[in-house]
Amino acid sequence: MLSSPPLPRPDRIRASALVLRTGAACAALFLALLALVASRWSPLMSLDRTVADALHRRAVTEPGLVHVNRVLTDWLWDPWTMRALITVAVVALWWRGARSLAVWVAAASVLSSLLQQGIKAAVDRERPQWPDPVDSAHYAAFPSGHAMTATVSCGLLLWLLHRHGAGPRMWRTALAAAWVSVLGVGITRLYLGVHWPSDVLGGWLLGAALVAFTVAGFERHEARDRPSRKV
Repeated sequence: MLSSPPLPRPDRIRASALVLRTGAACAALFLALLALVASRWSPLMSLDRTVADALHRRAVTEPGLVHVNRVLTDWLWDPWTMRALITVAVVALWWRGARSLAVWVAAASVLSSLLQQGIKAAVDRERPQWPDPVDSAHYAAFPSGHAMTATVSCGLLLWLLHRHGAGPRMWRTALAAAWVSVLGVGITRLYLGVHWPSDVLGGWLLGAALVAFTVAGFERHEARDRPSRKV
């Protein structure tokens, strides 16, 4: 069975409306943050610099911890690792016959990459610069691609598990892994000195908004197309 028993149509529409409102709130917060970053609002810039300086001072004294963070950010939570997980899920959905859902998930992942690169190019924010860097990164800083990709990928995978009807133990394990991954990758980017805190926050907010819009859009589409069932 590919998905859990569907909710009655009114309940599905109400649930998708709640998810949509959550996505709208995240999108609004992201746009507010984007405006502050683009205008280089002094209090935000000062806060970013204070946090980044404090973390960098610690990182240069802890090479072992730097190595651990680099392994985590470059391998376990790398955007390509996250995209590979989504690719596996899409292939599995397609093979099981859920082709509409497979296309929806694939499109959301591709849109995430295009959106983050487009915003990076438009804002063109410089990354932190250090005389003694512990790591390096390419392209503009805002929003964090690692943070956004992890948020989108983990969010979509959790949604698919929920639709599949994952048991309580599997759900709790997956939820914990998703939270650790999303928060953890953001922390690694800050600790390694390749992003400002607002870059990571922006990636989280935009990623969460995209997941919410994807879920709400598909659930509403499915609720319209699938006949109501009594439970």
